[in-house]
Amino acid sequence: MSMNTGSMSYRDEIKHLVDADREYLWHPFTQMKEWREEDPVIISEGRDCFVKDVRGRWYLDAVSSLWVNIHGHRKKEVDEAIQGQLGKIAHTTFLGLGNIPAIRLAERLLSLTGRAFTGLEPRLSKVFYSDNGSTAVEVALKMAFQYWMHRGMPEKRSFLSLTNAYHGDTLGAVSVGGVDIFHHTFAPLLFPTFKAPAPYCYRCPLRKSCPECSLACLKEMEEMLERHSPEIAAVIIEPLVQAAGGMIIWPEGYLRGVRELCTRYNVLMIADEVATGFGRTGQMFACEHEQVVPDLLCLSKGITNGYLPLAVTLTTDTVYNAFLGEFRELKTFFHGHSYTGNPLACSAALACLDVFEKEQTLGHLPPKIALLQEKLAEIATLPHVGDVRNKGLMAGIELVRERDSKEPYPWEEKMGWKVAYAARQYGILLRPLGNVLVIMPPLSLSGENLGLLMDFVKTSIITATENGSL
Repeated sequence: MSMNTGSMSYRDEIKHLVDADREYLWHPFTQMKEWREEDPVIISEGRDCFVKDVRGRWYLDAVSSLWVNIHGHRKKEVDEAIQGQLGKIAHTTFLGLGNIPAIRLAERLLSLTGRAFTGLEPRLSKVFYSDNGSTAVEVALKMAFQYWMHRGMPEKRSFLSLTNAYHGDTLGAVSVGGVDIFHHTFAPLLFPTFKAPAPYCYRCPLRKSCPECSLACLKEMEEMLERHSPEIAAVIIEPLVQAAGGMIIWPEGYLRGVRELCTRYNVLMIADEVATGFGRTGQMFACEHEQVVPDLLCLSKGITNGYLPLAVTLTTDTVYNAFLGEFRELKTFFHGHSYTGNPLACSAALACLDVFEKEQTLGHLPPKIALLQEKLAEIATLPHVGDVRNKGLMAGIELVRERDSKEPYPWEEKMGWKVAYAARQYGILLRPLGNVLVIMPPLSLSGENLGLLMDFVKTSIITATENGSL
């Protein structure tokens, strides 16, 4: 932290920062009345999988700075890539111009998906840049909508999504979302969509048990498509893990079933891999687990190792070609952002992909995933843990007041946050989703530190649930 030592002591500078934060800032997804009454953690530095606050205390970044950090903070290769690009140009518009890093990144991404989905159809072949996960989803929704217009089927203008879905906070993304506590307030602003039940096996909306249910929730989706596919442009999903919906892990076969339904009923499939992409599930892309290729693939978060905002929407020649025509036909995709294809961000992304290859990141994951599952199994025995679930290094621990009945803690009791506050005493930063503790550390986290993280999480759960309040 830079200190104004000439006129202000270290302690006074910290107080100034805290006071200024409370006075001037409005934090996302934060009740500011409570924030203003708390003693906030203000980060000044990062290194590897840890961040340091202004008081000099280090914390393990157990949620990867909201799921964006893959290889750790201050990664030398990414630092150098950005510095090298700064010596050339920081930004130039992508509207009517190209740039070298954006071109090279598109080649790399399509090479990655080509290897991941070898021999499968459809084939992803085009890249559209934006700047965050929500805008990547907006791009996909608008592409799907306009695609069917150009195909002479303008009646295909709605979307089918899942309950408990979260695709971002812009209005199109919210329209296909399904987390009421986030989205209900904005209902009057949204366009109508169809909602199929999510495969939330622990709290099945159909009151069935998997696998005996034979994926009854997928049958519900099929019935909706059978009735409404003539008006549905696309099905949008978060493959395998509905992250912000509560780290909901899908049963095997559901993802493959969605792809088959989209093909059968002639609707596009949008895979929102903003949270699940870039190794989080143990494969580079979650869709690889069931060898499914979407018509549109949305990526962001970890793409630059958390350095700079960047997102991509990948699609097929079939979708792309529908937009080709004479200037007078107005088939152009009228969508873009000021920082589309930003050279600095694309350079960071290229370096991030280089680190995947150089350090064989995916190859080192299996023993870490096994250790995580072992520790989750221990935590599952605690009396106020209803369910533990994971896919790769993405994990959720669902807290309950009463285990046998699955009675949840009331939202306003903030039990998830009580555990998170307890974990801070052990140098762990968590950000829960209601009663679900999210574990999503950088993929580079060592096995030793992963074990310590999970042990401290277990201790924090016991402390918070037994004491009731902190």
